[in-house]
Amino acid sequence: MTDSGRPAALPVADSTGNWVDRGAPGFAQPFLRLARIDRPIGWWLLLLPCWWSTAIAALAQRAPWPDAKLIALFLIGAIVMRGAGSTWNDILDRKIDAQVERTKNRPIPSGQVSAKAAFVFAIFLSFIGLAVLLQMNRFAILTGAASLLIVAVYPLAKRVISMPQLVLGFAFSWGALMGWAAVFGALDWRPVVLYAGTISWVIGYDTIYAHQDRRDDAIIGVKSSARLFGKNTKPALTVLYAITVLLVGIATLYSGGGIISLLGLIAFAAHLAWQVVTLDADDPSYCLKLFRANRDAGLMLFAGFVLDVIAGAPFAPIVP
Repeated sequence: MTDSGRPAALPVADSTGNWVDRGAPGFAQPFLRLARIDRPIGWWLLLLPCWWSTAIAALAQRAPWPDAKLIALFLIGAIVMRGAGSTWNDILDRKIDAQVERTKNRPIPSGQVSAKAAFVFAIFLSFIGLAVLLQMNRFAILTGAASLLIVAVYPLAKRVISMPQLVLGFAFSWGALMGWAAVFGALDWRPVVLYAGTISWVIGYDTIYAHQDRRDDAIIGVKSSARLFGKNTKPALTVLYAITVLLVGIATLYSGGGIISLLGLIAFAAHLAWQVVTLDADDPSYCLKLFRANRDAGLMLFAGFVLDVIAGAPFAPIVP
């Protein structure tokens, strides 16, 4: 209780001073934070592989531009499914989150939202995601549904394996399959290669992110690639990001990518190299900055794909 006799306010979970904190209705704020609406980097990183895949599918079919309807559907789907996934993660991790400085004020461990209410909210978001998925062809619907098992088990991975970022990679890279599936109603080796390259990218950027919690994770026994790599993080990131560029490049060039796509890939690679060179794993705020910068890296690559699609015939594919 306060001196005035009114109940003391609950702690604000992960307050960032953004529009959720400033303008959203009070009853909605904890749920918006559960869905990470105030932290858009998560849905950006979920969305970008969907957009990459849609764009290289447009290159492969020699379309005049990427499918605008799919671009919009993937945007909506990424926002709501990231929200559903984050809520599910917080339900399972509520006891762990209460022991970690960075996460102890999240809505569930801080008592702003009950686990039961959070579960209902996750179901609600999942139904919105299902409505988006049902706008696609049958094969894409089945492909999207197949990802749910990975999403469900990811929060448990940190308790079992030394590199849970691999499981996150399986989940967050699924869009690399979805764009192609939604365009062609089938998959071949090219989106699978794109998927593999994207998994390597996810492991890399989430390793950077995990360095924020490395000390707390060690105390409570949570596993992560940041703990696994330790002082060898920079060499590990170099290998992971090199694999990313190589595999994304192969998928792109064999899908009909030309010089503009290659320029986008070079810009993407340069951005990843900058992350490795400048990383200070002992500076949590800089780790967060580099993690968030992967949105810009991904958009550079996507811009190269889109411009290549639009340019069309004047810029012939590098690989016939």
